[in-house]
Amino acid sequence: MNEVSVTRLNVLRATYLLIAVGMGVQIWPLFLHSQLGVEHMRGVVRAVFAGLTLVAVLGLRYPLKMLPLLFFDLVWKAIWVLAIGIPLWSAHRLDPDTAESMKACLLGVVLFPLVIPWPYVLRHYLRAAGDRWRSGEPAHGAAVPAEV
Repeated sequence: MNEVSVTRLNVLRATYLLIAVGMGVQIWPLFLHSQLGVEHMRGVVRAVFAGLTLVAVLGLRYPLKMLPLLFFDLVWKAIWVLAIGIPLWSAHRLDPDTAESMKACLLGVVLFPLVIPWPYVLRHYLRAAGDRWRSGEPAHGAAVPAEV
């Protein structure tokens, strides 16, 4: 049974490629040519985004296994839009750089829910049994030995 069509898998691959290349061409030059005096959090953000672009490349080979990367990208962008972008926009305080961030984040907030295979996510992430918490517990669905 093929749970996710090849077309959907390729759409996911295109999304990972968009993240890797689209964000990568912006982040890697900044990261590679950063000066020693770069502000602490700016350096952290650049490093996180550089890591995100590298991990997105794995999505080309494993589009379903890398879905948590899309979840992460969707969630942080939604948080940024709601907590930072919209308040600045409503106060008419969006500078050009922040407006570009708003566009990029809104693109992800709109695009990612369209490409994520939600029936697959429901089956494999929300309805599936979770992993064991302790080593002595039987795997979900395994027979529990009867006490003698």
